[in-house]
Amino acid sequence: MDEHGNKDRSLVSKVMDGLVAGIVENRYGVILPPQDVLSREFDVSRTVMREALSMLLARHMLDVRPKIGTRIRPMRDWRMIDEDVVSWRFRAKPDKTFLRDVLEFRALIEPAACAQAAARAGAVEIAGIRDAFDALRETQPGEAGHQSADELLHARILAASGNQFFQQMAAIIRGALTLVNPILNRREGGWQDVVRAHARIVDAIERRQPQEAEAASIAMIAYTADELKRAFAPEPVEQR
Repeated sequence: MDEHGNKDRSLVSKVMDGLVAGIVENRYGVILPPQDVLSREFDVSRTVMREALSMLLARHMLDVRPKIGTRIRPMRDWRMIDEDVVSWRFRAKPDKTFLRDVLEFRALIEPAACAQAAARAGAVEIAGIRDAFDALRETQPGEAGHQSADELLHARILAASGNQFFQQMAAIIRGALTLVNPILNRREGGWQDVVRAHARIVDAIERRQPQEAEAASIAMIAYTADELKRAFAPEPVEQR
């Protein structure tokens, strides 16, 4: 990149930092001033300001609405995890270390989310979790809608936890499910085991039993870990 391009990028970063400082300090209220006003405030071109605003838009910090302007979104909506980067990482062929890291991440997040969902979820959220589980149970691996039903179930549990950080981990959980489900489904009876594991979690959430929901989630992840170890175990050497 040439010197001019580096200068523009540095300016964009400085403007972003200044805009965020103004937002968190509540200097702008709910609606940002027009771009030309902001450009004069930061003493930059409208091109630089437009790029800085677009970067904040991409992070779900702003929302542009006709006849209203650029609205500042609630902080709970801000994207702390970049979903595109997560998606790209899961496209790569998995290795043992990556699978280990994925399972360790799930073990940190999902049991706690299940427990909090059991304690905090409203009736509508619990009904949504049950609907997603029913859709999952009624499909078979490889059928249309199967993977999306599984992802929806986990996403709804994360949302029902009420924890905004957990909610934004949905992209990583979706990637993990895409990665491990084909491995789990290879073994005969593997899919039935997965359904039973999910059923225990959903039942505990419906009965508002946080400890049971957490334990069921831990057991499901442990089962997944065992299956992955089996799948990646070296082939036994034949004795001659």
